[in-house]
Amino acid sequence: MSSDLYWMIIRNNNAYLLKKRDIKKPFSTESGNLKNVASFRYNGLIHEKTIDIKPAKEGKGFIITTKRKNKQNKPGKANISVTMTAGPRRSLFKLRRYLNGSNYRKDLVQVALRKASAILESQKRASIIAKKVRTKKAD
Repeated sequence: MSSDLYWMIIRNNNAYLLKKRDIKKPFSTESGNLKNVASFRYNGLIHEKTIDIKPAKEGKGFIITTKRKNKQNKPGKANISVTMTAGPRRSLFKLRRYLNGSNYRKDLVQVALRKASAILESQKRASIIAKKVRTKKAD
């Protein structure tokens, strides 16, 4: 089926939607949704090729997960994960080269770079805050 038909089916009702009264655009929590917005463009369930960026578990760097089009019927082999733990500038350069070279969706490259940059910035701030914690002086 086409992704347009999938979108028509899951647009208003699915397990990942977060609807609230005071928010005009509902949020979505599925993997592969870079902006967490419930829209056709960013949806990670309906498109054949998606990009997902999450922080690394060690607290340094980020993990890129991409969905492969030709392995969608094999859930264990459908996703490729790459961990970027070099410095922030090097990791962002590698991410841009990886996304442009692998012919993933061109409209999501800039959004993916912004999300990776935000993850790296939050990790930098967390390490600075951890260093500033002071203890009481010994008598």
